[in-house]
Amino acid sequence: MRKVILEALRKVTDKSEIELEFPELSAYGDYSTNVALVLSNEKGTNPKILAGKIADKVRADASLKEYISKIEVAGPGFINFFLSEKALLDELVSIEKQQEKYGTSDLGRGKTVIVDYSSPNIAKRFGIGHLRSTVIGQSLYNLYRFLGYKVIGDNHLGDWGTQFGTLLYQIDSKGLNASELTIDELEKLYVEFNSEAQENEKLWDMARAWFKKLEEKDARAREIWKKVVDTSLKEFERIYNILGVKIDYAYGESFYVDKMPAVITEVREKGLAKKSEGAEIMEFKGLPPAMLVKSDGTTTYFTRDLATVKFRIEEWDPKLIIYEVGSDQTLHLRQLFEAARLLGWVKDRDFVHVNHGLIRFIHGKMSTRKGDTIKLEDVISEAIARARKIKDDVQIATAVGIGAVKYFDLMHHPSTDIIFDWEKIFILEGNSAPYLQYTVARANSVLEKGRKSPPKGKIALNLEELGILRSLIRFSEIIVIAAKSYSPNLLANYLFDLAQKFNNFYSQHRIIEGENEELRLVLTSGVVQVLKNGLTILGIDTPERM
Repeated sequence: MRKVILEALRKVTDKSEIELEFPELSAYGDYSTNVALVLSNEKGTNPKILAGKIADKVRADASLKEYISKIEVAGPGFINFFLSEKALLDELVSIEKQQEKYGTSDLGRGKTVIVDYSSPNIAKRFGIGHLRSTVIGQSLYNLYRFLGYKVIGDNHLGDWGTQFGTLLYQIDSKGLNASELTIDELEKLYVEFNSEAQENEKLWDMARAWFKKLEEKDARAREIWKKVVDTSLKEFERIYNILGVKIDYAYGESFYVDKMPAVITEVREKGLAKKSEGAEIMEFKGLPPAMLVKSDGTTTYFTRDLATVKFRIEEWDPKLIIYEVGSDQTLHLRQLFEAARLLGWVKDRDFVHVNHGLIRFIHGKMSTRKGDTIKLEDVISEAIARARKIKDDVQIATAVGIGAVKYFDLMHHPSTDIIFDWEKIFILEGNSAPYLQYTVARANSVLEKGRKSPPKGKIALNLEELGILRSLIRFSEIIVIAAKSYSPNLLANYLFDLAQKFNNFYSQHRIIEGENEELRLVLTSGVVQVLKNGLTILGIDTPERM
């Protein structure tokens, strides 16, 4: 519908870029444009008079007549469009035909998007803080795939760096068998090292020495490292299975070790490397320099990320690379993107940092180094236990509990900090996944009792039915808006609004054996399908019954 209206506006304004928005209030129609205001600024004319002239011309467009019931000018010069009942009812037919494909498009045909997300550090438990990048990243992955893009998910695992020197030192100095250590024991060793290093800073020299051995392919260092990585990967896969998350690739930082020399050479050859106190750095205008090679010859996180960018471009030729990474990495990624530009790697591609806020305590940040974190698995187990008190069915309780935890994160804008609260994270009613899941189950129970068939003849629609129809027709466009703004929370907000509208309709009107039963059953089916499609994008299951 948007395309038809935009085309009509372009014909009469000769303007290719036109904004067409959803008005906040239904009284202002289904779509609204400020094109008259924009043109009046350019031409120095009265915007309201110009809006009236544009509206008159658009009203005469035969292509709009069956889709638009009214066009009106409002305020200082906005043009509002009201969809016809036929257009709204035709959308129900589209939902019925397309089912799980409803809302998809070919917007991204021929374009590749890489989403870098989750990215936990090896030898550390999957904490509640890791949830944000994982579920937001997966939702962005799903959004872009829904829009026809070729999407590649890359789990950039933190399996290299000085922090591994701390573990190698701990395991070797204590005479431990790395293959027998659990993920909890590995994290404990890391915490103990950081605590002891506060009293004895020379321990960091030992850690750096062990990391240097690792980079120099020392057999003992590599053996311990490999066992630690294997233990961690098994643990991560177990958590991903619980969350229902599957990422296409899991290239750790170590994967890029043999690719860094070529990148370092390229930086030097292009005159972008500079000596500084025995190290090598890259300098940027308006940003602090980034370290390319340390004074002891070892590489840095920045170097490995540069090698990662080069590999991704050569391997997949992406149009867009999305880094779903915490806001504390903002400076690092600005340096990385600028380095890629200076090296001539950017060309016609975009790099975007979706910087999520932290899940933190009211007293401050969580810290693995200090041992001040909450295990994600503990949160999930508690959520499932609470859900079982409502419905004593393991499968349903698992879907509801995990859905509640994921949705609580996704309903917030990615950049928002979230204060961890054991009660709020387990919300099972109101704006929550269980509320949406229950709406689907309630609607399914109605559909089981009635016989769905397309409505026939002229139908009188009430306000609640019109409200649902006007909401359904926005689904396809919400997907595009959520993807382009990197904001899955917009989809979550939309789904909650739709569920509220349906539940309000359900409480006021009889569906089975009521007026317009055929329409109401098809309407109910449309709500179910859209809620399921939207929740699937958010990575949340929808039990048929609850």
